[in-house]
Amino acid sequence: MRKRQNPPVTLPPVPAAAAPAEPLAPATSDPADVEREAALARLFELHYSAMLRLAVLLGADDPENVVAEAYYQLYRKWRRLRETEAAEAYLRSTVCNLARMRIRHLQVARKHVENPPEDIIASAENTALLHDDQRVLIAALRQLPARQREALVLRHWLGLKESEIAAAMGISCGSVKTHTARGIAALTQAMEARR
Repeated sequence: MRKRQNPPVTLPPVPAAAAPAEPLAPATSDPADVEREAALARLFELHYSAMLRLAVLLGADDPENVVAEAYYQLYRKWRRLRETEAAEAYLRSTVCNLARMRIRHLQVARKHVENPPEDIIASAENTALLHDDQRVLIAALRQLPARQREALVLRHWLGLKESEIAAAMGISCGSVKTHTARGIAALTQAMEARR
């Protein structure tokens, strides 16, 4: 028994790709959208590294994602901003809130894990970059309650005023003073115990 061979299949010719009639333009033609995207690009260039450092100092385990989410939320709510100058403060406040929520989520998730991790291990690169005193300070800062840590980072790292810290954290100025004073006392005690 012989196998029957099929005749070769010929395909129709493929038409040549048509050259675009005009160069590709952004999908948005609304001037407000173009302005919003340009303003966000400027904010990203100016403040991304500062917001990333803020998220790291607040103890976020995934600071890049926290900052990206903060920029996304700002993008979504851009038209509701009363003043575009308030965008940086809104971004800073959003990073604080997201870092706090992320830490809270991880604490709850770790309670429900059978074998919780013993301790978060810093990467070799991060450890090598820090001097001994800095390592002690960062370790002591990580041991503080979240509100004290936030108040100290916003006050002494970003140099914000009490009213700006209160707005970023969503608390009163009196609470900012309390958290800052308690945080400083705890850090001082930890640093003196080291010596």
